Amino acid sequence: MRDSFLKDINRGRKIFSVSEMFRFKDLLYFMVWRDITVLYKQTILGVAWAILNPLFQVAIFSIVFGYLAGIKPDVQGLPYVFFSALTVIPWTYFSNSISSSANSLVTNSALMSKVYFPRLFLPLTPILSKMLDFSISLLIVLGMMVFYQIAPGWQLFLLPIPILLLICSALGMGSLLSCLVLQYRDVRFAIQFMMPFLMYLAPVAFPATLVQEKLGNIIFHLYALYPMVGAIESFKACFIPNQVFPWTLAGISAAGAVFWLVIGVYRFKKVENYFADIA
Repeated sequence: MRDSFLKDINRGRKIFSVSEMFRFKDLLYFMVWRDITVLYKQTILGVAWAILNPLFQVAIFSIVFGYLAGIKPDVQGLPYVFFSALTVIPWTYFSNSISSSANSLVTNSALMSKVYFPRLFLPLTPILSKMLDFSISLLIVLGMMVFYQIAPGWQLFLLPIPILLLICSALGMGSLLSCLVLQYRDVRFAIQFMMPFLMYLAPVAFPATLVQEKLGNIIFHLYALYPMVGAIESFKACFIPNQVFPWTLAGISAAGAVFWLVIGVYRFKKVENYFADIA
């Protein structure tokens, strides 16, 4: 795979053509807008589900892990329900983006055989469209900050960092899984088992510092290669006052996110010419 990758570079092949995607930017906008309107079409509550879904998960996590299991946040005096909101919201976006992106080629198989457009738009569309849900769900965090009288610090301006980590890791894993789902439909069922595992592996129900306390710094830094570790921890730091931003974790997780992005997009571009035949 390494030799093939280097050969593609030597030939001047564009693995990720930004200029081509820019030329089709209007189509991408239309696909994202279509994804948003279809999602809430013929629903009574509409975009309110963007708040109700993570809010319900926050309540479950707070009861099970905060009250029954007695897990404490890594910030002294921080209510577990607020800690849970800061972890569940980025995870919900990541999980929903991965699931939709992985099935994007199957659900749009008819479109691929009719017109040319950058095929990467298909796994990218749900990742961008679900940013609306992610933005709306931030109202939960803002409401809790008002209720608990928590004022964010300057770290709030660093919010684009965890968001970029979420998008890159979701696009990398989503594009890779979409190829596998198109070729092997059983992968769709495997994803249903994979997502809960990835959730419990991520610092959603527990603070990442718990891994450091139990297993030491070396394992902790290896653990940070999982992109959701740095994404969730840096997302938390953006809203907690006087919290030191985890630059080291964010940097390690960024390396992990770039790894999945390169592998996912490369594999996607490698087999995209056969999508219409496989579908």
